[in-house]
Amino acid sequence: MNSSIRSKQIIIIGAILLLVAFLFTRDIKGLVKPTEENGKMPASGQMAEAQQPASSASISIETASTAAKNIINKNLAADITVLEGSFKNADAAEKIVFAKQLAQKWDDVEQITPSALYLEVVAQGEPTATNWLASGNRFLKAFESTQDSVAQPVLLQKANTSFKNALEKDPSNIEAKTGLGVTIVNGLGAPMQGIAMLLEVVAKEPKNVKANMNLGMFSIKSGQFDKAIPRFNTVIETKPSPEAYFYLGTALESLDRNKEAVDAYLKSKKLAANPTLSSFIDKKVAELKNKN
Repeated sequence: MNSSIRSKQIIIIGAILLLVAFLFTRDIKGLVKPTEENGKMPASGQMAEAQQPASSASISIETASTAAKNIINKNLAADITVLEGSFKNADAAEKIVFAKQLAQKWDDVEQITPSALYLEVVAQGEPTATNWLASGNRFLKAFESTQDSVAQPVLLQKANTSFKNALEKDPSNIEAKTGLGVTIVNGLGAPMQGIAMLLEVVAKEPKNVKANMNLGMFSIKSGQFDKAIPRFNTVIETKPSPEAYFYLGTALESLDRNKEAVDAYLKSKKLAANPTLSSFIDKKVAELKNKN
């Protein structure tokens, strides 16, 4: 029994690590392609480190911007530098305009943290539910994407604060409640409080992708694989993704439903079209087929 539990824990840890690596090896718009002159693209861990600023109690726009500029096209970085100069010298009203432009610029090159920080500036200057929701969603995405264990709690806290502010402006906002529930489940409060919020969301919107995805992931982390499966199936019915299929495969494999797991893994591979993930899945599928 202990051996079986340990084996399933290894599967879960491996799945989570693989998915993180996969997310960091996707093609990113605006990055310089590897050449003889600029060298090879950084490995997944190095890329994550480069994308995220060194942080302690906070993450500043300056450090996030500097780190992100190091891995994007030099011409794009120069354009952003010029726009940042205008932002710094602008009055309060103009700063909001430039912050919106900078958030979009960073979005265009998929540098999430500086984009989130500028959206936070927008929300602080124009504190509407919509703006705080945009800030929260971007910070949550930055938290989910980074491998920087120091930056993660800062990003999660900023997401949490943004979602709370959005709910203060619009208490009925389902997306803000979902985001807040996700931040709580991930460490900002009692997990069951976050789960309760996500369950409220799916009670109102049974096919809510973000709520179901996070409920499924929490079920996997807590070893409740049977509860995870319908969550991921709901996500797949609504918005198929390589992540949803991969985690579905993980849950099925953990329940020794190997044939179904193989099918889910292969669908994940097809949707992702990612060499790193494909290599892992090929080995996983071969291993599972040998068990049958």
